[in-house]
Amino acid sequence: MFDEMDNLPLEPLEPAPPPLTDVLHRLFGFEAFRPNQKGIVRAILGGQDVFAVMPTGGGKSLCYILPAHLMQGVCVVVSPLISLMKDQVDSARSFGLRAAYWNSSQTSAERRNVALALEHGELDLLYVSPERLGVEGFIERLQSVRVCLIAVDEAHCISEWGHDFRPDYLQLSSLVDQFPNVPVAAFTATATLRVQEDILQRLRLRGPHVVRASFDRPNLFYQVEPKTDDFQQILAFVRERADQAGIVYRSTRKSVDETAEFLCHRGVKALGYHAGMDAATRQANQEAFNRDEVDVMVATIAFGMGIDKSNVRFVVHADLPRNIEGYYQETGRSGRDGAAAHCLLLLGMGDVPTQRFFISQMTDERERALASEKLSQMIGFGQVYRCRRSQLLAYFGERYDKDNCGACDVCGGQAVAVDATVDAQKLMSAIVRTGERFGINHVIEVVTGAQTERIRQYGHDQLKTYGVGKDKSRPHWRQVVENLLGQGMVAQSDSQYPTLGLTDKGRDVLFGRATFSMHKAMQKPARPAAGGGPGGVAAGRAGRTGSEPFDLALFERLRVLRRRVAQRENLPPFIVFSDRTLEDMARRTPTTLAEMSHVHGVGDTKLALYGQEFMEEISIWLSANGRPVVFRGNNHNGGDSQYDDVAPRARRLRGASGAAQRTGQLLAEGLSPSEAARHQGLTETTVVAHMETLILQGNAVDIRPLVSADDQADLERLFTEHGLVNLTRIIQTSQDRHTYSQARLVRAVMQARQPGAG
Repeated sequence: MFDEMDNLPLEPLEPAPPPLTDVLHRLFGFEAFRPNQKGIVRAILGGQDVFAVMPTGGGKSLCYILPAHLMQGVCVVVSPLISLMKDQVDSARSFGLRAAYWNSSQTSAERRNVALALEHGELDLLYVSPERLGVEGFIERLQSVRVCLIAVDEAHCISEWGHDFRPDYLQLSSLVDQFPNVPVAAFTATATLRVQEDILQRLRLRGPHVVRASFDRPNLFYQVEPKTDDFQQILAFVRERADQAGIVYRSTRKSVDETAEFLCHRGVKALGYHAGMDAATRQANQEAFNRDEVDVMVATIAFGMGIDKSNVRFVVHADLPRNIEGYYQETGRSGRDGAAAHCLLLLGMGDVPTQRFFISQMTDERERALASEKLSQMIGFGQVYRCRRSQLLAYFGERYDKDNCGACDVCGGQAVAVDATVDAQKLMSAIVRTGERFGINHVIEVVTGAQTERIRQYGHDQLKTYGVGKDKSRPHWRQVVENLLGQGMVAQSDSQYPTLGLTDKGRDVLFGRATFSMHKAMQKPARPAAGGGPGGVAAGRAGRTGSEPFDLALFERLRVLRRRVAQRENLPPFIVFSDRTLEDMARRTPTTLAEMSHVHGVGDTKLALYGQEFMEEISIWLSANGRPVVFRGNNHNGGDSQYDDVAPRARRLRGASGAAQRTGQLLAEGLSPSEAARHQGLTETTVVAHMETLILQGNAVDIRPLVSADDQADLERLFTEHGLVNLTRIIQTSQDRHTYSQARLVRAVMQARQPGAG
């Protein structure tokens, strides 16, 4: 078995690979594996199939990216949405892997380039859709190259018992026959035990290593609030979280459009997303959200699995979700980076008829019955006064043993149970006395003593229960009705105009054999104090409960820098660094590469690509706020050289991370960049990043193995004409005569020549 301090089984005389935790830190910048990750990685490296149910944000992608980095050949990742693949590829490349996708959004020339890279063994990861696997000849193409692993993402899509069944996933059942010697690893964030068994049977995994991780997301705060005025409730919630990214889910296209327009007219940067929009608009809106150009995405569940954005800080369900699986999956799109996030559900029983209508459109009787059962469970989640987290975990077959989760409205005291037996009896008496033939509004009008023609027409103003509740508001009585419905004491008919009737449980309350209580929202969840101003230390941003203190002012400054870097590199900001990484920078304030290498989420490639720039920003901020800055860099004798003069731009540091130093030593010994990469188990992209860092720090690095004299002269001319900032523009202007690696190295040489560099 492969233990952390063991070596991978390699051919004799090959250099021994480093322990897994070293690879983890070098690649991702993480100090330790999350629960279950190491076991999954070890199983895959040992050639074993895997089935893993892990919550969103639990680190599923790491479980196949790390093996793809270590194994010989390409890892094929089956991903359900084309719109997600670019972000997945960009993310993998940001860790130094050679990644590409192959789908219908590409031109024929782009697909040919991917095919050539695949054929020549130049890819670590290839992302494809299940539909692509069904294209004639594609499986044969994969069989002609060395495939080391097949990873099936969102595996619940293969099960008809799941919440997002995709018929195209059914063909994946033949993968074990088509690739008999290749491990298959299937991952999903949401699967009941029934769905899990169905997936295992359909994929026909061979003696798989099965992991059912905890569904608990401790960084998410769950809150349920009665829906009274949805637009105003959404606006108030979003305004409390200004400049934070969030998603507002609505059940219809019309409500998406109206909500997005409402928010925009009140100064909130918001866009909509639903299936009724043309593909170009949907793509543009999603791209704007990913790039932090807007704060709020208002969407139907069509805005689903295609979200890889790690810095979503809140999710609002303004309408009742259809089932708990969907609700869990959608709330899970917040806080993927591990930082705290807030999930608000506006619960209104007026949404139930809409969901019942959707269910009634299902043609399969079994499917309708299952959907109806799941809707009832969803209603119960909001109505039952019990820890939200324990209810969610129980749905997935997991027991929560803590008495208080500390991160939901019930456990936090924002929702309390109140005895409402008398009010329930008044309302149920009105239902019975009107013959159980009327809907919610009419019954409430009877109880509140409304003077309407319809009440007089039926003589309901003569009933004993007429006006017994006029001392309380209509919203109060609606809340009583909704709680009675949610707890199964009153039932609603499935007719076009639903009527109310009592159940056996309801009659027990009416006749005094049982009591009734309902939950009532109290004060808003407490928001941690946010320090402001230079040098202020905050417990976290609004809604970021439980995080260690970090400097909020510095965090905001680093966010601005991240956005600037992302625009320059044409990447979503969260791919540059996650919010959690910026928080850790604002906590540690690193001013050396060695210190930066210990920040959460800063692996070797990101350290080489962005470390210098973020350290300079931190150094400038520290100096501007009266905090002494001491720069340390390794001199040739191994000692420290100190600089206490801080220029308008922080002085570049000498010395490099241990990984970059190893690369520099290997190059000095005469190895080529590709040989240095193989020797260390790195990609050539990572070695190029190390070379760039070494050059910027004033070290002599020979770039001729990768850049000819003619190429260097041409690139220097282009940089002189267009500036040193935007690499993409340089590559495009050169009409792809040069690679990004060549451009980065030449730019570093030019920057190192500038006065004050080095």
